Amino acid sequence: MSDAMQSEKIQASKWFAKLRDQIVAAFETLEDSHDSQTQLAGRFEVTPTTRQSGGGGVMSVMRGGRVFEKVGVNVSTVHGRLGDRAQKSMAARGVPGMAEDPRFWASGISLVAHMQNPHAPAVHMNTRMFWTPSAWWFGGGTDLNPAIEYDPDTIHFHNILKQTCQVHDPSYYAKFKDWADTYFFIPHRGRARGVGGIFYDDLNTGNWHADFDFTKAVGTAFLPAFLPLARVRKDTPWGPDEKDRQLVHRGLYTEYNLVYDRGTKFGLETGHDASAVLMSLPPVAKWI
Repeated sequence: MSDAMQSEKIQASKWFAKLRDQIVAAFETLEDSHDSQTQLAGRFEVTPTTRQSGGGGVMSVMRGGRVFEKVGVNVSTVHGRLGDRAQKSMAARGVPGMAEDPRFWASGISLVAHMQNPHAPAVHMNTRMFWTPSAWWFGGGTDLNPAIEYDPDTIHFHNILKQTCQVHDPSYYAKFKDWADTYFFIPHRGRARGVGGIFYDDLNTGNWHADFDFTKAVGTAFLPAFLPLARVRKDTPWGPDEKDRQLVHRGLYTEYNLVYDRGTKFGLETGHDASAVLMSLPPVAKWI
């Protein structure tokens, strides 16, 4: 590995950790801003995580807050050798040289928020860098998952993402929005799990710094895209019917993450901390 690539890997890992700190601070501030006389504001519990064959990270989870029923913001930097199943998956995606040298390194941030108020949308975001001896790439994205949809919320979320993409490549938003619509689709339900966003993977234009800048921009855009929606919807009155609707919608999210999500499969197949991998699951869900 070249000295330049080693330096770039360090830069990426540090950036994901920095983004994690920014998001955790913003979410705790939102908790503090929610007026309640009966509950203490939620705080993140921070736990180190390890991968059996190399590396680890930090799992930050808040449970039972005023605004967030459960939210996790995890970062990790892991390395080692891919098992046969993971090698086959990578080879199927066109990653060269896996059979000859299955070493890998990966770093990223993963976030999922499930809200107390059924009118406030759940949300997912992740960005990551992946390296093998024969290739490197970036991936990630974010998508909104409201149980009760509001058109202004969807428009705001997508507008922020579109503006972010436009700065880097005018073709990115349409391409990555379509990718999200396909990726976050639940075939056995015949529907999407939410109102979409953007998703991309295997991003390698040959310019590491440009691709990293775009990945950083996606991460930076998350708070402006999501926080205004959470602030507005956290105080909307709700009752048992709305809560029931939210819990049923969470069932869709659970099904998707356990059956289809690529990150969940990769984390479990490569021996990462199972609690961290399954952080995305909601605290309570319901099936009709």
